[in-house]
Amino acid sequence: MDKMMLAVRAVLSKYITFSGRASRSEYWWWILAIFLLSALTQLIDALVIAPMLGIVPAAGDDASQPLSLILSLAILLPTVAVGVRRLHDIGRSGWWLLLSLIPLIGFLVLLYFYTRPSDPENEWGPPNPLY
Repeated sequence: MDKMMLAVRAVLSKYITFSGRASRSEYWWWILAIFLLSALTQLIDALVIAPMLGIVPAAGDDASQPLSLILSLAILLPTVAVGVRRLHDIGRSGWWLLLSLIPLIGFLVLLYFYTRPSDPENEWGPPNPLY
């Protein structure tokens, strides 16, 4: 849990910093934290917020998920920034993140890139291990 908190603090302290590097562990701990937080906000939206608003949660209406929407907007830029820094860590340009616009293939290529080990020193500087 300490590693996750350390990664979350590191990512949030560089909220919109697209330069530098992010280690593999920093990236994946951030993704896990966001996944857990998203699940929690969706649960709160479904069990607390939607009934207060008189909305049936299973109706598929996105208006019944205000907390999830706020969280998504709040983490959009730091998630993109840590993704770019992770690509820098393996020696790739941040522009490779545009592959995510290609359905399935882009996701699979980026997943492969994000699982690669860190490069030694490259044009974005020396490795910046989180731990």
